[in-house]
Amino acid sequence: MLKQYQEAIEKSNIVSKTDVNGIITFVNDEFCNISGYTKEELIGKNHNIVRHPDVSQKVFEKLWKTIKSKKTYKATVKNKAKDKTTFYVNTTVIPILDENNNIEEFIAIRYDVTREMIYKQNLEQKDKELEELNKTLEKRVEYKTKELKKLNETLESRIKEEIAKNEEKQKIMFWQSRLASLGEMIANIAHQWRQPLTELNLLLFSLKKSINNANHEELDNLYNESKLLIQNMSTTIENFTNFFKPDKEKYYFKLADSINESINILDKTIKKEGICINTNFEDVKVLGISNELTQVIINLIQNSKDAFNKNNTKKKIININIVTDDEFVTIRFQDNAGGIDKKDIDKIFEPYFTTKHKSAGTGLGLFMSKMICEKSLNASINVESSKGFTTFTITMQL
Repeated sequence: MLKQYQEAIEKSNIVSKTDVNGIITFVNDEFCNISGYTKEELIGKNHNIVRHPDVSQKVFEKLWKTIKSKKTYKATVKNKAKDKTTFYVNTTVIPILDENNNIEEFIAIRYDVTREMIYKQNLEQKDKELEELNKTLEKRVEYKTKELKKLNETLESRIKEEIAKNEEKQKIMFWQSRLASLGEMIANIAHQWRQPLTELNLLLFSLKKSINNANHEELDNLYNESKLLIQNMSTTIENFTNFFKPDKEKYYFKLADSINESINILDKTIKKEGICINTNFEDVKVLGISNELTQVIINLIQNSKDAFNKNNTKKKIININIVTDDEFVTIRFQDNAGGIDKKDIDKIFEPYFTTKHKSAGTGLGLFMSKMICEKSLNASINVESSKGFTTFTITMQL
């Protein structure tokens, strides 16, 4: 029976024996497994072969003092294996006495608690870190509070600075677009004036002949025709002058007049490109700046013209309608130039975004149109595109 108990203890625990001087006289297989040493390497060696250098000398002094006083020693011991790794064991060292009550040997029974000790150490480390964190938390909160207070104090001024920067940037982009439009307008003036200048030249020649022939009736007719022609040319210049006048005072104007003005300005281009513009207007006035709306419609017509050419549209049609309800008036501008790609439609009002070649577009026309609608007309502009048609809607309050 005693032998069976001994086997049970040896198979389930880590067991070793030493003489009174600490020299190993016996180890079981479990001791060899955890230490990494063979029995041959352990028997006859001092038990401190598995002693870990981190363990204080005082611990071993207490161990020897306890067991030499014939008492049982219990502790969790940190040991070092043959491969230099660390293992922990719960240890019970029992002095074995002879018949004369003298110490004959020591038996140490251990079980492995390495995993539990590592968990405990990790937990202690986390507790230590948490304690340190708590110690500095108040200071860090105080520092962050001061930081936030300082940020709040300067927030208003920084917001104003950023708004000012954005407004300045928008102004630059706006005038860049104005300059691009100015170039287009000058080209249109050249087209507008080419034919009347030719006619004026012929009239002056006929006028000279009439003077020589003393034909006073014909002279008066030619003079009146020349005068009318010069007045028309002057009106063209006046239209373009008004168009670029930086007068921002809002007034009530007829939508139809502003849209027709844009069509008249681009008349030569529209005819040259073979574009058919259909209009259906309700007689309505709105508060805003007429020449600014003219600019928007010109931008839309120019974009349609470029899209017609890009997509080789055979029958070029633009429909411009004005519709009203109880509160709002809407300008619907639609072309059949092929539509806008889905990937582009959300970006077309962004500054410098363009689907045209760099030589053909600045990417500012629609951005400026949106700015004009919002600032000069108190309106919104939106776009839809499907089945080859693109529709811009400008909505403003009555």
